[in-house]
Parts: sequence; structure tokens; C-alpha cells
Amino acid sequence: MGDCEIPELEGEEHLIAAVKHIVKALGSKKNLTDDARKILAQLGTQLSTMTTTTANETKDDKISEIEDLLNTVEEKIMSWEEDQSMIWDSGPEEASEYLNAAGEAQKLTERLERMCLKKDDDEYNLLQRAHNVLQKAMERLEEEFRHMLVENRQPFEPEHVSFRSSEEDVVDEASIISFGDESIEDSIHRDTVSRASEDYIIDLIHPDVIPDLRCIAKLMISSNYDRECYQAYTSTQKDALDECLVVLGMEKLSIEDVLRMEWTSLNYKIKQWVRTMKIFMRVYLASEKWLGEQIFGELGPVNLICFVEASKASMWQLLNFGEAISIGPHQPEKLSRILDMYEVLADLLPDIDALYSDEAGSSVRIECHDLLSRLGDTVRATFFEFKNAIASNASINPFAGGGIHHLTRYVMNYVKFLTDYSETLNLLLKDHDAEDPSSLSPDMSPTMEEEDKSRNSSSGISPMAHHFRSIASILQSSLDYKSKLYREASLQHFFLMNNIHYMAEKVKGSELRHIFGDEWIRKQNWKFQQHAMNYERASWSSILSLLKEDGIHNPGSNSISKTLLKERLRSFYLAFEEIYKTQTAWHIPDIQLREDLRISTSLKVIQAYRTFVGRHAIHLYDKDIKYSADDLETYLLDFFEGSPKSLQNNSRR
Repeated sequence: MGDCEIPELEGEEHLIAAVKHIVKALGSKKNLTDDARKILAQLGTQLSTMTTTTANETKDDKISEIEDLLNTVEEKIMSWEEDQSMIWDSGPEEASEYLNAAGEAQKLTERLERMCLKKDDDEYNLLQRAHNVLQKAMERLEEEFRHMLVENRQPFEPEHVSFRSSEEDVVDEASIISFGDESIEDSIHRDTVSRASEDYIIDLIHPDVIPDLRCIAKLMISSNYDRECYQAYTSTQKDALDECLVVLGMEKLSIEDVLRMEWTSLNYKIKQWVRTMKIFMRVYLASEKWLGEQIFGELGPVNLICFVEASKASMWQLLNFGEAISIGPHQPEKLSRILDMYEVLADLLPDIDALYSDEAGSSVRIECHDLLSRLGDTVRATFFEFKNAIASNASINPFAGGGIHHLTRYVMNYVKFLTDYSETLNLLLKDHDAEDPSSLSPDMSPTMEEEDKSRNSSSGISPMAHHFRSIASILQSSLDYKSKLYREASLQHFFLMNNIHYMAEKVKGSELRHIFGDEWIRKQNWKFQQHAMNYERASWSSILSLLKEDGIHNPGSNSISKTLLKERLRSFYLAFEEIYKTQTAWHIPDIQLREDLRISTSLKVIQAYRTFVGRHAIHLYDKDIKYSADDLETYLLDFFEGSPKSLQNNSRR
């Protein structure tokens, strides 16, 4: 409450005041006689009485004027109390008249308050009437304020916002399969959404009503109804923000709901969350803050408080989802999606810090930074769980056909896919050189010595390169273990040849080459070539030994024993038919490798066969030669197709 108002003096009141001033001045003279002083004191008393009488008459006039004005204002305000329609829907003229009336009610109330009226004053009822009229006006303005915010809300169309990924509608098979599923190959796609997108400010409320909203807010706040104005705005805009999340596909889920969700559904929800975060932060929240500045910008920092209060619930909804993901199980198939969440939040932190820059928004800022840290921890834990899963991927049965194991496909395609996250992984894996999981299994350690040497010689490589090489080493240890499930040594080498060749080719033909390096590729090429040679040796050495000269001569002479020669040839045919039946069922998926191994095998087998048959042709009849060299060469083309065939009862005759 300010100082009490003193009615203004006009006309003769000014003259009385001037005389009183003169009397007071004369009374201060020291050389006045007592009689003079007495006369001046009596004059001063008479003048004071005259002033009080005049002031009372002026106050009465003012009260009468205020009452007349209040009657007019009250009539205008109360005329809308029975009307269910909205004032601002009746046109700008009616709205302007009501706003002026409400403003006048505020001024009249303030004038009466400055008069310091007491409860026993006759005019005190007038003050109460003014308060009641002002309250009615403010309640109506609050209702109109809410109505205008709701009815003039602009439709939000996220499909028109250019954050959309070109691959967003592609079914992401890799992210919905379980660890080690063979179908992962070449099916992984990453949502390639630009991170350089600028903020998009859109009109959340029709621009034409912003001036009216601003006038209502200004009047309510100046009338000490600021709390009601803020609550009306924040509750209405909170509903609008909730509706925006619904449009973007984000339903309200508790942490428990998320943790119970099947991975197929959760994968879809994470993709929605990533896209929602970009649009919600950079478009909707930026526009919401701008709207608050338009309405409340002239009224101090209140717009920031309103923005935080309106958006806080929606932010908690989004952050709670992230929290649920961060505390969920660290399943390898989730890694790419969690990386997407980490990257989008890291990218949005500057936007979030700017949106919630004041003290009121500090809790949102802090929670976003904390969530980013927790998601980073989850990425690391999931990555190391991925390594553990490779090391602990046990098999009790050999992989059919000696082809490329589904674990090999999964791991190599997965690490290839992770190259899209190189910058993030290098950041998160730095100084986290955890113990190699493969050391936990004593049966999977053939390549660990090599891994130790690689670690010691690669101190200059990136953290991701170090861990990727470690993964390759763990995978090879696992493959070594799985190869021992085969009884035949030839199939063991054949299996390792296939899988190591696949690893080398996957690295050589992708971005992985820059991570693993050419030296690593050369080592793997040498390895699979060694296994190819060992395969040939294990498969064909005993068969080709039948085509040697040893043991086909008559005892005690250098002459050829036809019986032994024919027996040797029959043994060769039986052995060839057996290996044909077996190795046509073996499979080399890579066309070039299949052709190279056929050629290499053919050169050795056909050359040895031609030489043997040609040298002893004079001792053999046509009926003794079951297959020609050309026949054998043709049959070798059936090898490694993964389709078992038989040569029994099949001959030239």
C-alpha cells in the first residue's frame, strides 16, 4: 500500500495555502511581540479549519467521481458474467472495450487504496466493490487467455520438419535380431539424420492473437494477478507440449514399462525417441520459448519461469525413457540404438543448455548431462558385453558344411556397422582398456599371444581400433575352438580358411580397412592361405600317394605288377568317390575363393592322375580306367557347392 492520497487544491484553496505559508514565515521572526504572535497563531488556526473544510468537500467530489466511473465499469464487466460466449470471439471492438474496462477497474481500485480508507468509513464499501469488480474482470481475462491459447493453437506437422532420415522407414533387421543371428549380413542400416540442422522457429499460436495475449498478461500482472496468469499459461502450454509428444508417437511409459518391453517394440520406441528429441528440442521447445518471450518478454524473467514450468513434465517423460534404457540389460543387439540415443543427446546438449540457461532450468540441464553420462556408461558396458558374448558363444555341434559361421557374419557386420560411430566410440572407450573377455575361457586362447603382441605394438592406434582388433582376436579364438568340433583335420582347416577369409575380405572392402590396417589384412590373408594348404594336404595327400610309383613293382624286380597297379587305381577311384561324396557337401560361399581352391586342387590331382595313367598306359586296359582326367576335372567343379553328390555306379562305360 502506498502513501495516502491528499486531494488536490484548486482556486481559493491555493490562496489559503499561500496565506498559511506567510503566517508560518512571519511566526518564525524573533522580533515579534507577544500580541503579534498570538494574532498570527489565531489566524493559522482559522486557515487550517478553512483548509480541512475545503479538502473534505474535494474528497467528496472525488469519491462521487470514482463511484460514477465504477458504476460504468461494473456494468460493463458484469454484463459478460451471464454471457457464455467468449469476448474475443465477439470481435476486436468488444474485446477492446472489455480490456479498457478491466484496466479502468484496476486504476479505480488503486486510487481507492491510496486513500487509506478504514473499515468504518462510508467509502470502504466502494473499495470492496472495486476489488470485486476487478476480481471478476481478472477471472474472465484468465478464462479468455486460456481460450485464446487453445483455440488459436497452430497444428503441428512433424512430417514437414526436415529432420527425417532417408532410411527411417527401412526395416532395421539388425537391431531386432538376437546375438549371432546369421540374417544380420548386409541388413544393418543406420538412421543418417543430419546433426547440423538449425533451430526451426514455428508459430505455435496464430500470430494475430499475440498482441491480445500480451495485453491480457500485462494487465493481469500489473493488477497483482500474476500467479493466476502464469498458471493459466503454463497449464495450457503443458497440455500443448503433451499433445506434441503424442503427435510424435511418444506415449507415457514408466521405467518399469520400458524394462518389460520386448526388444522388437523397444527398438521401435528408441527410434521414435531419437527422432522426437531432435524435433521436440530444436523445433517445438525453441518455438515454445519464443512464444513466451513474445507474450511476457516486456515483463522481466517471468517468460523463462513459465517456459520451464510448462515444459518440465514433457522433459521428464523423455528423460525417464532414457533412464530406463540406461539401467536395462546390456544386450549386444541394443548397442547401436543406445549409441543413437547417446549421440542425439550429446548433440542436443548445447540446445538444452541454451533453452534452460537460467536458474529455474538448472534441474533440467543437470538431469540431461547426468543422463548423457549414464548412457555413455551403458554404451561401454554393452560393448564389453558384446565382446564377452563372442568369447562365451559355445557350440556342441560342428557347423554344417564348414562354411562361414553365423557368429563370424554377425561380428564382422556388427563391427563394420559400428564404424559409423567411430568418433563416439573413440571418446567412450578411451582409457577403458578392460581385460580381454577371451582370457576367461582357457579353450579359446590360440590367438591370445598374437593379441598381446598386437597390443604392445599398436600403442599409437585409436581406442576403437584397439578394441576392434581385440574383438577379431576373440572371434578367431572362438573359431579355433569351434573348428576342433570337426573330426576330420581337413574340415577343420577348411572351416578356418572360410571364416578367416571372410573376415579379411570384410575388412578390406569397407571402412574397417582404415581401422584394422593393411598389416592386419596381410596377416589374415597369410592365415587363410595356410589353412587352404593344410586342407589340401589333409584331404589329398593320402589319395595322391596312391598315384606314386612306390609299391607297384613285382617283389625282387623292377617290373610293374599289373595286379598291384590295378588295385592301386581301384583304391584311388574309391578314395576319389568318397571325397567327392563328402566335399561336394562342403561349402565355400565366396565365389572367388571357391574357384581358386578348385583350381589349386585340380592342378595337383589332375596332373598326378594324368602322369600316373600315362606312365602305365601300356599295362592298363580301357576297362581298368574308370574316369578320364577330363572326367575328374569336371567332377572337381562340383566341389564346395554345399550340395552332396555321389559318383557310385557312374563310370565312362
